[in-house]
Amino acid sequence: MNLSMPTDAEKTAVHKRLVFYIPGYDPFHPRRYRELYRKEGRAQAEISGYDLQLSARKGEGSFGWDVQSHIDGTTTETTIEVLVWSDIVRDSMASSIPATYLLMLQTAWRYIASGALFRLMRLRKGPVIAALYPVVFLVVQLLIALGLGFAVAWLGRAVGGIGGGAYLVVVPVAYTVLRWFKEHDSKVFAHYLMQDYAHSAQYNGAYGPDLEARLEEFKTRVAAALSSDVDEVLVVGHSSGAYLGVTVLADLIRSGAVTEARPQLGYLSLGQVVPMVAFLPKADRLRGDLQYVSQRDELIWVDVTAPGDGCAFALCDPVAVTGVATAQQKWPIVFSAAFTKSLSPARWQQLKRRYFRLHFQYLCAFDAPLDYDYFQITAGPLTLRTRYSERSPSASRITEAVNIYTSVS
Repeated sequence: MNLSMPTDAEKTAVHKRLVFYIPGYDPFHPRRYRELYRKEGRAQAEISGYDLQLSARKGEGSFGWDVQSHIDGTTTETTIEVLVWSDIVRDSMASSIPATYLLMLQTAWRYIASGALFRLMRLRKGPVIAALYPVVFLVVQLLIALGLGFAVAWLGRAVGGIGGGAYLVVVPVAYTVLRWFKEHDSKVFAHYLMQDYAHSAQYNGAYGPDLEARLEEFKTRVAAALSSDVDEVLVVGHSSGAYLGVTVLADLIRSGAVTEARPQLGYLSLGQVVPMVAFLPKADRLRGDLQYVSQRDELIWVDVTAPGDGCAFALCDPVAVTGVATAQQKWPIVFSAAFTKSLSPARWQQLKRRYFRLHFQYLCAFDAPLDYDYFQITAGPLTLRTRYSERSPSASRITEAVNIYTSVS
C-alpha cells in the first residue's frame, strides 16, 4: 500500500470539470461540435502523447458529452455542455431574398453612419474585409441576375419577335438566378455572413429580446455548475459567442453566484469579434460588461486569437480597444495561438487560404503545438488560472482605444 503524501501538483490538479461552450453564429445542431471535438481531440492526443476518451453524455441537461483524460499521471473527468442558440440563428436566417437585400442596406448603413466601419478598419482589416465580403458578393449576384434577365428579354425581342413585353421576364428570371445563388450559398457563404452581421447589428449593438432570454438561461446553467462539486467551471466563447460569454459572466458575478468558496471560474474567448458589436452606438450593456469583467478577481479571462485568422480581431484587447479599460483592468490575458508556428509548414500551406476553416482552428489539433492546446485546457489536469495566470500577453497586442461610443450601462 502506498501511504506517501500527495504532491502539491496532485492537490491542485483538476479531477472534475464542467465546460460550457458558447458557439458563434451557427445554425447547425451542436452535435457538430461533439464530432469535431472527438476527431480533433484524438488527433491532438496522438500528437502530444496523452490519453483522451470521449463518451456519450451521462445524465440530463442540455446537449453535451463527457471526456476522460489521463495527462501527466492525473485522470480528469470533464463534462462539456453546448449552450445552444442555433435555433435563434436559424430563425434569423429564414428571410426571403428581398429581405436579405434590405438587411444588407440596413446593416451597411448602421456601420457607415455610426462611423464604426472606419474605426474597425484601424484595428484589423481582415474582419472588416470579411464583413464587406457578403455585401460585394450579394451585389455581384444581383448584377449577374439582372444581366441575365435583360439578356433573356433582349433575345426575346431580337429572336422571338416579342415587343416591349419581353422585359416582363426580367424580374422572374433575375429572381430565379438569385434563388439559385442562395441554394448554393454553402460554397461562398454570402447569405450566411450577411445574416450574421445583420443579426449582430440589428439593435445597433443592444441585445434583442430573444437573445436576452437565452442569455438568462445560460446564466442559470452556469450558476448551477458553480454550486456543484467540480474543481473548475470553464466557459468558452468562440467568435460571436465570445461577447455573449462576457455578458453571462458579468451577470453571474453581479448576482453573487461567484465566490471564493466556489469552484475556480475561467473564461476562454477564442477568435473573438467583440468590436463588431461593442463599437455600435447602443452597445452600452456589452461595454459595461466588458469593463466589469475585466476588473474582477472572481475569474481569470484568457483571450486567444491569431493573425492568421482573418475573421477575428487578432490580438486586439477587446476591453481596451472598445475604450472602456480602467486602471483596475486585470483581464483578459491576450495572446496568439500563432498558427504559422504551431502548425507545420505543410499543414499551414493546406489551410492558409481556407479562411473560414482557420476561424475554427482554435477548436482543432495543432501538429506543432506551442502553449495553446484546446483539449488540455478543456479536459486536462490544470485550471485555466494555473495554466496561464503567469503568462505574459503577446507584445504585439493592440490596446489603442479607437471606439468613440464608450457609454456603459
